Amino acid sequence: MCFSATASFAGGVIISAIGVAVITKVHKPSQLLFASIPLFFGLQQFTEGVLWLTIPDPDYAGIQKIATYLFLIMADVLWPALIPLAILKMESDTRKRKIIRILLLTGLSVSIYYSCCLLFLNVTPQIMGYHILYNSDFPKLIAIPVFILYLIATLTPLFISSIERTHMMGILMFFSCLVTAIFFTQYLTSVWCFFAALISGVIYWILSDAKKKFRFDKLNLLKDKILLH
Repeated sequence: MCFSATASFAGGVIISAIGVAVITKVHKPSQLLFASIPLFFGLQQFTEGVLWLTIPDPDYAGIQKIATYLFLIMADVLWPALIPLAILKMESDTRKRKIIRILLLTGLSVSIYYSCCLLFLNVTPQIMGYHILYNSDFPKLIAIPVFILYLIATLTPLFISSIERTHMMGILMFFSCLVTAIFFTQYLTSVWCFFAALISGVIYWILSDAKKKFRFDKLNLLKDKILLH
């Protein structure tokens, strides 16, 4: 998180608790990956909390390095692949599934690119005021095109999905990214992940509605069977 170790750990606890509550709303195996998103965000906030504690102390350089890579693996590698995959697993519309598959391939390409960067290039976290800045040797020339592909892979499936209210999550994610890019440009990775972590709580609402609809449809189907007999 972008304020302090205390805020990061508190955010991690709250978001993880929401994640556990979201899991209780799962009524189809295909929803499990989507429901797990807040838990991943909670873990991500814990890792940044560790960074707040270890960056000022050189004695914890090893722990700092592990926390840095855990955070960036989730931020750069996990999300562009996991979100389209989670939406694809829930999607039943054949035409939309084809489009989401293309977005998943786009996300996987972005994930592979960032994986190579993390493997072969240096990243150094630095506390600047109330934010953590991730200084890296990633190629600057293609940074913006790759980030655009990242956004396409992670946000577009939320707008395409036929699952009710996922578009609301997409809108919130887009505007949080826009606000972060304008006001916290240097700290985009850290600050947007914080906003996205909070927004992931919307998944509870999405799956709650889906569960109610599932029960309602099941009840209507049962009534129809009774009437036919």
